[in-house]
Amino acid sequence: MNNNKTKYLYCTRKTIHPTYINTGEEQFEQVNSFKYLGTMVNTDNSIEEEIKERIAAGNMAHHVHKTLFSSKLLSLNVKLQLYNALIRPTVTYAPETWVLQENVTNKLMTFERKITRKIFGSTRTNDGYWRIKTNQEINDILKGKNVIRFI
Repeated sequence: MNNNKTKYLYCTRKTIHPTYINTGEEQFEQVNSFKYLGTMVNTDNSIEEEIKERIAAGNMAHHVHKTLFSSKLLSLNVKLQLYNALIRPTVTYAPETWVLQENVTNKLMTFERKITRKIFGSTRTNDGYWRIKTNQEINDILKGKNVIRFI
């Protein structure tokens, strides 16, 4: 155990200001949140911060594989399989403990639609103009198997 890095989290409904625990030789600091095995644990049991980090990780995963997703050589089906294998697991790591409230659900759905719009590109209309895909078109591409159903 590294005494310099060891901290503790005290969970209670009362508001408690950070304090220290003295064991005689060492002093341990109280924290409000920490990362454990890739998941954020905090005193108020909120997953807002966790979702924010997961979405940022998903954006990074998309950016790393941007050349694959923008390739004209890959079909839409292969790109969808790549999304399901590379990006979605990054965003949905350890969702067993998540309580999906409406705002969290909206953030995850917005992220997925944004990434799938980037991956599948825009649509050409009959009059020659380009437009972004609608939410219904994105849902049709995913065949109703969105990130919320995956979780």
